[in-house]
Amino acid sequence: MDNATITLFLTVIGIHLLAVMSPGPDFIMLIRNAISYSRKTGMWTALGFGLGIGIHVIYSVFGLGLLISKTPLLYDSIKYLGAAYLTYIGIMSLKSVGATLSVNEAKHKEDISSLKAVRIGFITNVLNPKATLFFLSLFTIVVGPDVSTEVLLGLGSIMMVNTGLWFCVLAYLVTHSKILPSFEKYQSIFNKVFGLLLIGIGIQVAFF
Repeated sequence: MDNATITLFLTVIGIHLLAVMSPGPDFIMLIRNAISYSRKTGMWTALGFGLGIGIHVIYSVFGLGLLISKTPLLYDSIKYLGAAYLTYIGIMSLKSVGATLSVNEAKHKEDISSLKAVRIGFITNVLNPKATLFFLSLFTIVVGPDVSTEVLLGLGSIMMVNTGLWFCVLAYLVTHSKILPSFEKYQSIFNKVFGLLLIGIGIQVAFF
C-alpha cells in the first residue's frame, strides 16, 4: 500500500468517525434501545447500523463513481455539496445540547430479540437521508481515476466495522452506572469538539 492510499484511508476514516460520533438518528436510537431494553440489545442495534453502512457503500461505489467519472461538472457540484454538508453536521453538533436520557429515568421494558434489534438499527441507518447524502458526498470526494474499486470497498468495510464498534462502545457507556454521569456531564463538550473538526474538514474539502 503506497503513501497516497494510506493517506486516503486515514482521511476518509477520520471524516467518517467524526460524523458517526456526532448526534443523529443512530445515536438517539442506540441510547433508547440500550437504556430502555439492555446493553445487549444496544449492541445488536449497533450491528444493524454497521450493516446499514454496507448499503450506502454499495450504491456509492457502483452507482455514483461511474456517473461522476463521465461528468466532471457533477463531480465538482457534489464535492461542494459534500463540503457544505460536512460543515452543516459540524454546526449542528455545535448547537446540540446532547442527550438527557438517564438510566434512573428510563423505564425498562421486556427485552426484544437480537434479530429485531438488528433490524431496528439497519432500518434506522438505511432510511436516514443524512447518511445517504453523507456517503454520496464522501465517495464523490475520494473517487478518482487512481482509486480502485477494491480500495473503495476496503474503505467501506472499515467504515462498517468502525460504525458497529463505536456504537457498541456507546451502548456500554450509557448502560454503565459509574460512567454515565461523566458522559452526560461532558457530552456537550464532545459535541463542540467534533463540530469544530468537521467544519474545518468541510472548509478544507471545498477550498484546498
